Amino acid sequence: MGFLLAGGKSSRMAADKAFLEFRGQTLLQRALAVIAQVCPSVAIVGDPARFSNYGPVIEDLYSGCGPLAGIHAALTRSSAELNLMLAVDMPFVSEELLSYLFSAAEESGAVVTVPRTRKGLQPLCAVYRGAFADAADIALRAGHYKIDALFRGLSIRVVEEAELEKAGFSEHNFFNINTPEDQRVAENSP
Repeated sequence: MGFLLAGGKSSRMAADKAFLEFRGQTLLQRALAVIAQVCPSVAIVGDPARFSNYGPVIEDLYSGCGPLAGIHAALTRSSAELNLMLAVDMPFVSEELLSYLFSAAEESGAVVTVPRTRKGLQPLCAVYRGAFADAADIALRAGHYKIDALFRGLSIRVVEEAELEKAGFSEHNFFNINTPEDQRVAENSP
């Protein structure tokens, strides 16, 4: 199952990133189209009042606790073994990259299959198994919201940068738009 994480506050952008125009469509439309190519069913994790016109919406159980709360909410409602999580603000993620991550997740059996670039782990473009929901729940109850911190005690399949490059992907695929300057850079990017 695919989940589009769209519940952020977009505070650095000063506008809802999901509805930013990017090359003729919104980031939301673009991300939904890419996920739909790989996942038989897709849901948006965010505010139903903002997103219900675009598909099924799942609301955080722990409101205001960041992306970890979105991943937790998605996993607690999913019956799928493998669950793709993708942040709405990553316009260069491709169908091929998502398929590659799913294949790596199927082969590994790890709780989380996550890419790593020079900038670090990319937990908002990763594949999670349902077992991650328990670790997320414990962390959220304790007020801990860092996703990467939960990886230490779990079986993780890290798709390293060299492997990504060999498969034809790069750090560029994981570029995310957080500021107006990021949006300008993305628009001028190949």
